[in-house]
Amino acid sequence: MTIGLLTSGGDAPGMNAAIRSVTRSAIARGFKVIGIRRGYQGLLEGDMYELGARDVSDILHRGGTMLYTARSKEFATPDGVKKAKDILDRAGIECLIVIGGDGTYRGALDLSRLGVRCIGLPGTIDNDIVCTEYTIGFDTAQNTALEMLDKLKDTEMSHNRCSVVEVMGRKAGHIGVRVAAATGAIDCLTVEKPYDLDEICDKIIEQKNAGKTHFELIVAEGVVSKEFTSDDIAKYIEAKTGVTSRATVLGHVQRGGSPTCYDRVMALKMGYYAVELLANGYSNRIVAVKNDKLVDYDIEEALKMQKGYDEKLHSVLRILSI
Repeated sequence: MTIGLLTSGGDAPGMNAAIRSVTRSAIARGFKVIGIRRGYQGLLEGDMYELGARDVSDILHRGGTMLYTARSKEFATPDGVKKAKDILDRAGIECLIVIGGDGTYRGALDLSRLGVRCIGLPGTIDNDIVCTEYTIGFDTAQNTALEMLDKLKDTEMSHNRCSVVEVMGRKAGHIGVRVAAATGAIDCLTVEKPYDLDEICDKIIEQKNAGKTHFELIVAEGVVSKEFTSDDIAKYIEAKTGVTSRATVLGHVQRGGSPTCYDRVMALKMGYYAVELLANGYSNRIVAVKNDKLVDYDIEEALKMQKGYDEKLHSVLRILSI
């Protein structure tokens, strides 16, 4: 069996651990692994090479992806998918393991409809893949955000400020609500939970009058826009409360860095699981986590699922911020 392997969409810490796991698990079974650089765009350009066991040495601790990643407009077309299938056929690649998010899975679904045996692994820091409770990179990203928030709090306390901190999460507030709870923020603005800035301002005034001197408000990036930025939120809070407020956008630094132990171990387990599925004759599956155990779903079924949000944690956050 010859297995193609690619990463697509945004990079995430732990992707390299998954690459290592897939490569060595496959080689241990006597399979051949072809690494495809720059995702589906690299596939369309034939940018691929055989991976050996030594090629994936010393990458466990590295963030990003050694196979690089990119987005491809051409692959999003029927002609692009057909071209990719022809390239896989010419390269003798029978199966494809993809690491990425929902967009990556939709590409795998299109290829599977043309006869390519595909397996998907969840890799995105936002933890917004609908079929799984956990995605590779999420644990590292939330801990990176937490570390930066803890540092920011030192300045915030010294200057009696309110920090409005924007974290990543384009369509999901999972990073936001968890770091907000972990840092004792007054609230977290996410796409999943209604909020009222005036109520938050009233809460800040009440706590200020009770002796509190500094505040944090966490904002998931999906809440803001060009017309309503985190800086606008900070200015609004300052005008309403009289508390000096500053906005900080943590940005893409949350994607980088050495993956945590949890991200590395989960990526290793998922990579091994993906190769096992192919070895046992299964394909067109998505590897996922449910109740802390690895499971797998049909790609089409997985893409139709609904992602849950930790409403309880958000409620607890608001109750405790008194």
